[in-house]
Order: sequence, then structure tokens, then C-alpha cells
Amino acid sequence: MDLQAFLQVIHSKNIEVQCDPQDTSCFAYDAANLESLPGAVVFPKDTQEVSVILEAANRFKVPVTPRGAGTSLAGGTIGIPGGVALNLTQMNQIIEIDEENLTAIVQPGVVTYELHQAVEKLGLFYPPDPGSMKMSTIGGNISVNAGGPHCFKYGVTKDYILGMEIVLADGRIIRFGGKYIKNVSGLDLGSLFIGSEGTLGVVTEATLRLIPMPETKRTILAVYNDLDEAARTVSDIVRNKIVPATLELMDQESMRLIERIRPANLPLDAAAAILIAVDGPASQVEKEMKLVETLCLKNGAREVRVARDDKEQEKLWEGRRSANGAMSQNCKAMVVEDASVPRSKLPDMIRKCKEIAERYHIPCAILGHSGDGNVHPHLLLQELTQEEWERADKAVDEIFRAALDLGGTLTGEHGIGLVKKKYMNWQFSPDTMDLMRSLKNTLDPNQILNRNIML
Repeated sequence: MDLQAFLQVIHSKNIEVQCDPQDTSCFAYDAANLESLPGAVVFPKDTQEVSVILEAANRFKVPVTPRGAGTSLAGGTIGIPGGVALNLTQMNQIIEIDEENLTAIVQPGVVTYELHQAVEKLGLFYPPDPGSMKMSTIGGNISVNAGGPHCFKYGVTKDYILGMEIVLADGRIIRFGGKYIKNVSGLDLGSLFIGSEGTLGVVTEATLRLIPMPETKRTILAVYNDLDEAARTVSDIVRNKIVPATLELMDQESMRLIERIRPANLPLDAAAAILIAVDGPASQVEKEMKLVETLCLKNGAREVRVARDDKEQEKLWEGRRSANGAMSQNCKAMVVEDASVPRSKLPDMIRKCKEIAERYHIPCAILGHSGDGNVHPHLLLQELTQEEWERADKAVDEIFRAALDLGGTLTGEHGIGLVKKKYMNWQFSPDTMDLMRSLKNTLDPNQILNRNIML
């Protein structure tokens, strides 16, 4: 690695760069409990500058870690010590919103929530809504194929990518896809790059699919004295072929912490609650609301609250979206995991998470995009002793083993990053791992892009 030769090229092209550790130290972290100080941080303003950066990095064997807002919970933006952080937040333009073709063209540094606001002013809807959407960027969402509460009904990020511009590890710029909906020309390159966590190339532009804003949205809060009954309700709703816009589960611990920070009138004496949103044409919404309410009561809900108006709906959802922040303020460190299981196995997975946490004497709050089987156990560490970290590590090992034993997967939306890399061999055969690595070696033979991530 010849960082100085790389920096000479960057300076000669007048690309913004920071090298002072006082400036680069804030790029040593993401939302995971990891740290690695980069030797430099570069701030490209357009695709050509990204191309120059990667060509030089490839030539001088300098490792590069693409980075947006740093909200990764899996250590996905933690680079090689002394390497380069490629910060894409200055590439933050919504280039176009095309109402005729229902598309948007954006740069990777666009904040997800800002895109939501821009398209909703026009009566349009971009469904992917990760919990970090007020900070996270579209490039980062593409990197991990982010989901969010709406993905139960509407799908995840990959379902809204029509085309991309990518800079490869050697600086070449490629484009594929566009505003058209049907496209079977050539290989499906989008599926290769979406969710690849910055290991195969850097997204510099994306063409996104938009849909019309639903006519009506109503929200229900179903309250339970038993966590198993809440989890079974989710399975029963799916079994009855009802597809709410969102289906979110909160256990007692998570509700207690949310109420401390952003009160939403959640029932603190309840074991669990499910937050359910139904959207669509008004007549359909009314019909589905009655069916959902019936199923909740049938499965043991002690109370079913229907939000009276938009203000009450938003208060409930703001509470749910604030959950991670609320939890982080009530512990010294938080380990947030992201296992996904078949929806029918959701009650088993939640029960396993609670049993494991209790066995290792670690407080655990459960959240989940329950409609799609995605469970987020939050381990709340209080002491930060080596012994406590060791207990947490063992608990996490058992959580992922449980998910795989139930026919699930290591991540539904947070990505593998550094945190879950050691589990990849648990899920995939040696031949499958070799295939993934061969794709990486073909596109990045010098291993400069996120070389320590995922594979």
C-alpha cells in the first residue's frame, strides 16, 4: 500500500481530502461497536472524481471503504487501518423526479427521508424506509438492500432499483438499466451489486421506481399480555392472506424504553404490542381493518386501539422509529442483531432470543418487522467488562445458530459487514463461498474495495 503516492494523485486533481487524525477520527466508526482509523478520507463531488480515486487506489494497492452516513449496524463501513474512507455524502442531489414514468434519478448521498419528502409532495411514494432513514443514504441502502417496516407489503430496496451507474475497483464506469420497467437484456447486474456491501463497486447514481401514494392509511395498536400470542397473531394475519402495509412487533422492554424518550402512549404493563398499518383504497382499508382487528382479538389481544387521526398515527410511528435511540440511551453499549426466519417460525425465534438473553443475564429488547419474519434482538450492555462482552458474544452466536436451525438467514437488512462475517460459513457451503469469492476476485483482483467485509 502506497498511501502517499495515492494522495499525490488526489491532490493533483484537486479532490477534497482530509488526513489529520483529528479530522479523520470521526470516520473510524459506524453504528456497530468497532473502530478503525483511516489514513485519509476523500470527498468526491461527482462520478469522475470517484473514478479517479478508485483508479489511483487500485494502482497503488490502497484499500478503500465506501461510506455514506455511517449508520451501518454490522461494521460495514469500518475499513482497513490506514486505508481510505470514500465519503459519498457530497454527492447528494436528486437529479430528477419523472412523474410521467414514475421514476427518480438520485446520487448515492441523498438521505432516504429527503427523497421520501420530495416525492410525496408530488403524490408519489418510495416505500423502502429503514429505521435510520432520516440519516441513512440511498447508496448505503443499496449496499445492504435495506428494508424497513413497509417491506412486508411493498418489498425492499432491490424492488425499486431500475438502473445504476457503478464505478468498478479499477476506475471503469459502467451503467445498466434505466427508466423502463421490463428489461431482460444481458445479465441481471443489479442483483449482483445490490446488497454486495461495497465489495464489488461503488454506486454513483441510481434510477428508482416510484409508485402512487396510497389513498388511505389507518393504524392499529394491538396490545397483549403474552409475547407468544402477539407473535402468533402475526403468523395468523399472514395465513389469512392479509397484507398490511406494516406489521411491527414491540416487546415490553422496548416499549418501556421508547416511552422514556418519545412518549407514544404505549402500554407499559403489556408483554407486547403489534403496530399494524393498513393502506390502499378507502373501502379496502375499512374491510381489512375489521379483519385484522378480529384476528388480533382471536389470538389473545386484550385491547385493539385504532388511531383516531393522522396526528395519533404519526405519534405511534415516531415512537417506533425512535426505538434504537431510546434503547441506546439506557445502556452503555447496545448490540443490535438482525436475524430473519420464515414467518411461521417467528414465535419460535422470539422465544429463543428471550431464552438465550436470560441464560446469559443480558437485558434484551425485541423489535421486528414481524410480517416478513425479521427479528431485531437488542442486547443492552450495562458494565462493558470483558466478561460481559464475552457473554454477549456467546449470546449472539446462539441467536444466529437458532435462526439458521429454524430455516432462517443471518441478516434481513443490516448486512454482514465485519460483525457477522464469521457466521457466513455456518450458512453457506464451501462451494458457495468459493463462488462468491471468485466474483469478488474477478471484479476486484487487488482486493481494494471493502476487503475485510462480508467474504
